[in-house]
Amino acid sequence: KGDMSDETREARLRERTVKEFISYAIGCMFGRYSLDAPGLILANQGDTLQDYLARIPEPSFLPDADNIIPVLGDDRFEDDAYGRFRTFLSLTFGPDRLDENLAFVREALGGKESVRDYLAKRFFDDHVTRYKKRPIYWLVSSPKGAFQALIYMHRYNPDTLNTVLTRYVRPFRDRLEADVRVAEGELITASASAAQRNKAQKEIDRLNKQITELTDWERDHLYPMALQRIQIDLDDGVKRNYPLFGGVMKPVKGMAADE
Repeated sequence: KGDMSDETREARLRERTVKEFISYAIGCMFGRYSLDAPGLILANQGDTLQDYLARIPEPSFLPDADNIIPVLGDDRFEDDAYGRFRTFLSLTFGPDRLDENLAFVREALGGKESVRDYLAKRFFDDHVTRYKKRPIYWLVSSPKGAFQALIYMHRYNPDTLNTVLTRYVRPFRDRLEADVRVAEGELITASASAAQRNKAQKEIDRLNKQITELTDWERDHLYPMALQRIQIDLDDGVKRNYPLFGGVMKPVKGMAADE
């Protein structure tokens, strides 16, 4: 806009550029793009890591093997989006400047949230907007987002949801239950102060809500849909394929066939 100050214009350009860089990084994580070759790499239905390696035999940045990248608000998986982004940033700009560049990315995004939080809370919505409500990276999500993971639609296969369930959701719930046991131990520690016990109880309540959410979601949606081994056809387009996973993918307004 004409009345925008140079400082505001620069800030918006920086934010837009950083978001585009993050989107490119996510694409490299899935093998859609590569640091070692221009253009699209994996862009056909059912493409695999082996197809990527056939084109890029010695990649400087290896795409995710199972096409499932958790996006969570805390550190639960080594191969989550934030961990992979840190690796990507180190490779592209050098490990000695990682902390500096993470701080730059955070400031460019507005400075109000961590890069991890941006990936968990806002990346998918920005991606949906960028692709005009036809996202190519899909977000598997429990109802309130206790568990979330991105998948690349071109690499989806009928076993993808079962892999989400067995490699990620169930181990994640096990970790939450282990955390509950730790917090319960703090409740009965003789030396714990009233404030420490109160904090532990709040953590127990928070974790139990997430455990219940995941248990109900698995029972009612994820497990039954994983058993269906749903096939998709990219020729049908995102608008027809994404709604096939209602209850498992995060809802996207305007995606339903009648919208």
